Amino acid sequence: MQFHHHGYVSGDPRVQPAAGVGLDRPAELPDEVDVLIVGTGPAGMIAAAQLSQFPEVNTRIVERRAGRLPIGQADGIQARSVETFQAFGFAGRIAEEAYRITEMCFWHPDPADPSRIVRGERPADDPGGISEFPHLIVNQARVLDYFAEYMACSPSRMEPDYGYEFRGLERADDHVTVTLVRTAGERAGEEKVVRAKYVLGADGARSRVRTAIGCTMQGDSAFHAWGVMDVLAVTDFPDIRLKCAIQSGAGGSILLIPREGGHLFRMYVDLGETDPDAHHEVRSTTVEQIIARANEILHPYTLDVRDVAWHSVYEVGHRLTDRFDDVAPEDSGTRTPRVFIAGDACHTHSAKAGQGMNVSMQDGFNLAWKLGYVLTGRSPASLLATYSAERQVVAQNLIDFDKEWSTLMATPPEELGDPGRLAEFYVRTTEFLFGFMTQYPPSMVVAEPAHQALATGFPVGKRFKSVPVVRVADANPLHLGHQHRADGRWRLYAFADAGDTPALTAWAGWMAGSPGSPLVVHPREIFDVKVVYQQRHVDVDIASVPAVFLPRTGRFELVDYENVFATHPDDDIFDLRGVDRAGCVVVVRPDQYVAAVLPLDATDELAAFCRQHLMV
Repeated sequence: MQFHHHGYVSGDPRVQPAAGVGLDRPAELPDEVDVLIVGTGPAGMIAAAQLSQFPEVNTRIVERRAGRLPIGQADGIQARSVETFQAFGFAGRIAEEAYRITEMCFWHPDPADPSRIVRGERPADDPGGISEFPHLIVNQARVLDYFAEYMACSPSRMEPDYGYEFRGLERADDHVTVTLVRTAGERAGEEKVVRAKYVLGADGARSRVRTAIGCTMQGDSAFHAWGVMDVLAVTDFPDIRLKCAIQSGAGGSILLIPREGGHLFRMYVDLGETDPDAHHEVRSTTVEQIIARANEILHPYTLDVRDVAWHSVYEVGHRLTDRFDDVAPEDSGTRTPRVFIAGDACHTHSAKAGQGMNVSMQDGFNLAWKLGYVLTGRSPASLLATYSAERQVVAQNLIDFDKEWSTLMATPPEELGDPGRLAEFYVRTTEFLFGFMTQYPPSMVVAEPAHQALATGFPVGKRFKSVPVVRVADANPLHLGHQHRADGRWRLYAFADAGDTPALTAWAGWMAGSPGSPLVVHPREIFDVKVVYQQRHVDVDIASVPAVFLPRTGRFELVDYENVFATHPDDDIFDLRGVDRAGCVVVVRPDQYVAAVLPLDATDELAAFCRQHLMV
């Protein structure tokens, strides 16, 4: 974290100086805004948090509840989400209060007595070392709290506007008129009309915004029901503090998820097949019946529930909208979108893979920086069409995965054949479960992978996978990717050539002063330019580093020394990520996805790529 560059800061450095709309933010929801976000779930809150870093953009987020969410339904935080939290500055703090998954136990019927369960496989949660970030369990409400804190400390000083329910919208060529109704306080029932340039519907599976723009959910039901409960209980089941998939010979399964705090845990309890003609009668199942069913599955172990924090019953359904914005297929290419949907408003599936909140947050992260760039005049409105194109494919992949996982969980052990089949599937699909399989196709913000061989470990279209390096100026070892903050900037990582680095020196000179350089053609503040040398840090002369990597900052024009790195003695980034020793440039989007890999001398290609999505 950098501070003091504007002068001495004696308070919390996480509180950024107010700017733009944050200088005089009205407490009352205004009649006109740039972006109106409907819903304070994970997708809406991360979008608001990212947009809070664009103080020129007037963003408001409304919620029908009267206040913060006290307890959420989602709890699984995959490594990709923790990586994202790092960009928003709270990965460490939320990890301290969360439950950390390190192993998963698989329980099967005892071959000698199928009425009893016995422990089987016990694989590590991340056997291949896919991520340096942990797999966490923490209530969704706390995730939202951290995003709310980030927004409040941002230059925009953003806060949710509670007590407003979405009722409808009307679209025009240059704006959207939204009708809201107050749901709380002395003015409950009163209508409020807001004119917005763009609207994001993050209002859940029963999204009214989705309905208003004519999107339809398509998919099917598995006609299988599960009871879920967060409980405090006394039990003799030995793995109660480990994530477990439990399959019973008596029929039925349990997915056990320990929760934060050391005592609470969640159980997804198999309630069996449902009758399609029974009109969801299974939803009337009581918590006492769920507990009884759990005891049957756990035999010979017992579960004495002392308190139920929350419970629900749901039927597995897999549904996806036909699009993620208000542009109908027949209008594609003739206009740009004004209304978007994200999260559960776009895709619904079972909760057992722990993907819902995680994928929803990536929806919001993907869209928000693009809105910020369009509204500040940095990018053309056509950029917004990439949101639906990129995220709908991700959602479809999630649904395909979840169908297989939830089917395996519900399949009786005797029909699986190999008792270890479930564990094998879990280990084989870890990269997907951790959120790292997403790869965006070429577009105006993802280049063709023509030069991928220069950095094989940074696949174009996939998220930038971090590696330890050493910061030259202060000899601190740290992760390169962890320096990527959610500040809306593009990252340009220059990997130096060997020896006296003639290629790097030429590239840096071009970047600093050429009329075609992105730093000259486009606003300098939207780029964060870093260099990684092949030598050890003690062999890099900071005085010889090109000035483009030592920018001046703040009103005193102080030198920023935190952009110059060397290889880590134990983890050479050039070897680990297959970076060519002749050097290259890796371009990374504001949402941490690799946008391009280019040779150091391909300056015309770099300039042309930036012109695709940035205004002159």
